[in-house]
Amino acid sequence: MPSVSSRRELRIALHPLKLIICIALGIWLGFIAVLLTGALLYKNLPGAQAEILSSAVSQLVNPVKAPPEPQNTMFEQYQKNLKASQDQQAQEQQAQAAQKNFNGPKCQFWIQQNQTAPSDKSRANVDLFCG
Repeated sequence: MPSVSSRRELRIALHPLKLIICIALGIWLGFIAVLLTGALLYKNLPGAQAEILSSAVSQLVNPVKAPPEPQNTMFEQYQKNLKASQDQQAQEQQAQAAQKNFNGPKCQFWIQQNQTAPSDKSRANVDLFCG
């Protein structure tokens, strides 16, 4: 038996103008369907929900603008932050200086002297060299 493979070719000819018109018509019909659905849902809502929805829409259309802060307030805030930063840096520098004095050889010597033989002189020298 001879094998007969008969394939049919299907030729589809699309006209670009018709395709564009069909797509545009579909988009517009979809848009109209969405609007009609929204209108029907809005009419079927109870009164309280309709008021809430209409107030939300009015707020979206006309948003309430907060009054802008005056420039002086921002400058004063900047000055406060700058002063706080400078104070913190000064405190850190003082702490580092005190730590440096405490770790110094003279301070360590007088601390050891004060621990082994406490006297007024050793306490005064601990205060002098250790801060």
